[in-house]
Amino acid sequence: MKKALAIIVAVLFVFAITSISLAVEEKKAAPAPAEKKAEPAKPVEKPKVKMVTGEVKAVDTAAKTVTVTKMVKKKAEETVVAVDAKTKIMMGKEKKALADVKVGDKVTVKYKEVEGKNVAKSVAIHEAKPMEKKAGPIKPAEPRAEPAKPAEKK
Repeated sequence: MKKALAIIVAVLFVFAITSISLAVEEKKAAPAPAEKKAEPAKPVEKPKVKMVTGEVKAVDTAAKTVTVTKMVKKKAEETVVAVDAKTKIMMGKEKKALADVKVGDKVTVKYKEVEGKNVAKSVAIHEAKPMEKKAGPIKPAEPRAEPAKPAEKK
């Protein structure tokens, strides 16, 4: 009886080991077709829309480009963006043209990288807020009265 039980346990052990090794081989073979499916999807991926906010350094109406400078960690970073017929140039709710963009304007440009060029989708010109000037000279602060002394205990 003991011999029969030992043989049954040994056979079950052999089946368990072989089934585990077959399952591992199937998992290794399964990802290969998945990789082939993923490759065609890469060219379909759309370029991400990027955004830069800064000051206009240069406008080239002939080449239809705008150069925007923004400060990153105390260093000026320039981004050259091409403007095409699809680009929306707005100042508030008013539609503007590339000729309305001036050097020194604060702008926010949303663009995509297409064939190695930054192509603008939209250019938002921010209106400069006039600084409020105070009328009259600044008055010097009045001297403060001395603080009261604490009461003495008896």
